This record gives sequence, structure tokens and C-alpha cells, in this order.
Amino acid sequence: MVRVIVRVKEIRGRCAVFSGGEKIIIDDAEINLEESDKICIHALPSILHYITALREGIDPVKLGLGKEGKKGYVQCADPGEPYTLGGKVIFEIERLD
Repeated sequence: MVRVIVRVKEIRGRCAVFSGGEKIIIDDAEINLEESDKICIHALPSILHYITALREGIDPVKLGLGKEGKKGYVQCADPGEPYTLGGKVIFEIERLD
């Protein structure tokens, strides 16, 4: 089984779903609902294809998602103030071997 962990690394502005530190656990192609804290449907499009790539063993540095190591970073699509009342959530994505 391949496990990928998506962690809320930082919130810039306000988020209606996350407060910081939450995680989403992916086991193979399934979201592990028992071990995941919360899931935001607005964040899924931003992280979904990167989860798949890292799950398949693609180096996050080669994808441009990080500077070094095995963790990648992406953000949700909400631009935050002054454009919306929300904010950006930065996610850290890591494949566990």
C-alpha cells in the first residue's frame, strides 16, 4: 500500500474549513476517512493531480513543488483578500514509503 499525507502547512487569510495542522490521508487511491481530519472540496482540485504523481513516485522537486527533499507544496485556489473573504491554504504533500 502506498500512503500519501497531505498536511495543512499554512493559512494566509481565513479558511472556512481548515484552522491549521489538519491532515488528509490517502491510501493507494482511497481517502482514508477514519484517519483524515477534514476534506475541503475546494482544495481537492488543487492537490489531486499532485497526490497522484507523488503516489506514483515522481520526485516533487522535479515537478517544481519543492526545493529539496521528498515533500511538495501546493495551495488552494482561493486568492483571499482583497478578492475574496477567504484565504490561501498551503498544503504539504508527502509520500510515505
